[in-house]
Amino acid sequence: MPDQIRLLVVEDVPQVAQYIRGLLNSQTAIKLLDVVSDGTRVLNLVSEMRPDVVLVDALLQGRMKGMSLVAQIAQSGLRVPVIVLTVPQHPVQVDPFNGVHGVLAMPFTGYELVQRIQQTTQVSQDTDERGTARMITVFAPKGGVGKTTLAFNLAVAIGQRGVRTCLIDGSLQFGDLRALLKVPGEAPSLLDLPTDRIQESDLADVLWRDPSGIDILLAPPRVELAEMVTVRDLEKSLSLLRRVYGMVIVDTPAVVNDVNLAFLDESDTILEVVTYDSTTIHSTMVMADAFRMIGYPPTKVRYLVNRSDSTGGLDPELLNKALGRAPEHQVSSGGALVVRANNEGIPFVLADPSAQISQDVTRTAGELLAATGAVARR
Repeated sequence: MPDQIRLLVVEDVPQVAQYIRGLLNSQTAIKLLDVVSDGTRVLNLVSEMRPDVVLVDALLQGRMKGMSLVAQIAQSGLRVPVIVLTVPQHPVQVDPFNGVHGVLAMPFTGYELVQRIQQTTQVSQDTDERGTARMITVFAPKGGVGKTTLAFNLAVAIGQRGVRTCLIDGSLQFGDLRALLKVPGEAPSLLDLPTDRIQESDLADVLWRDPSGIDILLAPPRVELAEMVTVRDLEKSLSLLRRVYGMVIVDTPAVVNDVNLAFLDESDTILEVVTYDSTTIHSTMVMADAFRMIGYPPTKVRYLVNRSDSTGGLDPELLNKALGRAPEHQVSSGGALVVRANNEGIPFVLADPSAQISQDVTRTAGELLAATGAVARR
C-alpha cells in the first residue's frame, strides 16, 4: 500500500463533508484530494487526480445520483475502487462487479473511516496483482447433481467464446476430471508445480491440454497424494493462473474443508448446482446459512438448476422459496447424449451443439461471462 492513500470524496451534504474533513485532519495515512458535491465532475477528476479510492454518498442528489455515479465509475475503465457511504435505512451490499468495493454506514468513527479506506485499497491492489481473470467455483453440497460434467462443459463453452480458460480439478482425492476425461495416470498434476516460486513457464509442462481447447490443472493421480497439496500451494497457483487466463473454473467435491474453502474464498462467483430433490434442496439451504456466517455477500452465489425439466413431482416454487430467490440458471436433462459424451470423454456442447442441454449450457456460459465481466485473453 502507498505511504498515503489518495482519497476523493463525493458528498453534497455540507455537514457530512465537514465531518469527514475533520476526521481526516487528525491522521496522516489518508490524503484528502478534494470533496466534490457534483457527481457529473467525478470522472474527469478521477482521470486528473488519480485517487487510490473514491468515497461516494449513496444518497447523492443532483443530476448524477449516488448509485448511478458508482455504476458509471465501474463502467469507465478507470479501475479505481469505490466505497459507498450510506445509512442503515438504505443498506448497500459490497458488489465489486457493479463497482461497490466497500460500504461504510453512518454514523462512523475516524478509526472506522481510515480502516475501511485502507482495507478497500489493499483488497483492490491484491486483485490487481493477481490479474483480471474471473474465477468461478462450481460447487454442490451434495453429490450426484452433475456438477463435474457441468463444470467441464461450461469451461468448454466459455473457451468457445474466445476467453482463454483454465479448468481446475479441485477433487484432489479422487480426481473426478481425470476419470471423466480418461487422462493417463502419469499425466502431471498440481503436485508437479514448484512449491517455492511458480513461473508462467512452469504451466506449460503441468497443464493438460484438452482437445476442446481448454487447459486443465489436474488433481493428483492417487488418493494419498492429495494430502501433499497445501492451501498455500493452491493460493500461489491461483494467483498465477489469474494473471494468464481470462477465466478460471474450479470443479470441487461435495465437502466443506480447508481446500474447498480456499477455492470458495478466492472465487469471484460460486456457481452452486441444485436439482429438484428434497435432500439436495435441504443441503443447499444449510449451505446458504454457512455462506452467510462466513460473510459471503448474496451476489457471490449464483444457483444453477440442473435437470430443470425433471421436477420429480416437486413444485419449482418450493425451490425458489428455499433459496429466497429464483435460480439464475437452468439446464435441462441431457439423457443419452450426456452419458455417451461422458463415456467418450468429450464435451456434449461440442458433440451435439444443437441439443437443448448444449444450448442451455452455452446460454449459461454467456450469462456468467456477462455477470462476471470476464474478458477475452489469448
